[in-house]
Amino acid sequence: MKMTSLIVFTALCLPALAHAQAPQMEKNISTAMAQAIIAGAVEECAKTSFRVSVVVVDKAGQLAAALRGDGTAPHTVEFARMKAYTARTRNQTSLEFAAATAAGDAAALRQIPGVIAIGGGVPIKAGTETIGAVGVSGAPGGDKDETCAKAGIAKVAAALN
Repeated sequence: MKMTSLIVFTALCLPALAHAQAPQMEKNISTAMAQAIIAGAVEECAKTSFRVSVVVVDKAGQLAAALRGDGTAPHTVEFARMKAYTARTRNQTSLEFAAATAAGDAAALRQIPGVIAIGGGVPIKAGTETIGAVGVSGAPGGDKDETCAKAGIAKVAAALN
């Protein structure tokens, strides 16, 4: 009886073990996509003479590409990175995160290292899956940074569907 149970248990576990060894396949940001998003964001902000820095993070929230714009303040690259990281980790714009954490218990989420509650970060989604995010900093207001970030994503929208 014990031997039969062991054989049945082993037979049930072997397929699971084989499947566990398969490589993980996931969608992520490519370098070319990150560069196109940055170019689109900078182009949009330039229409209104906003000098910005733009950062794209990948699915893991790690830097994929960054551009410090001409004439931007020294802090804009780090702010753009934090905005992108916030959008990626929260799966919402950093402006939505700011509103959602303005008061109450949710305000404690603002203490997570690397997140920032200011507009300009937008998640990059392939369908419903967040595969990265873009952060823009340097325009006069997070809402304007966010507009530029969304314009950057729009440049690659066809590839995200």
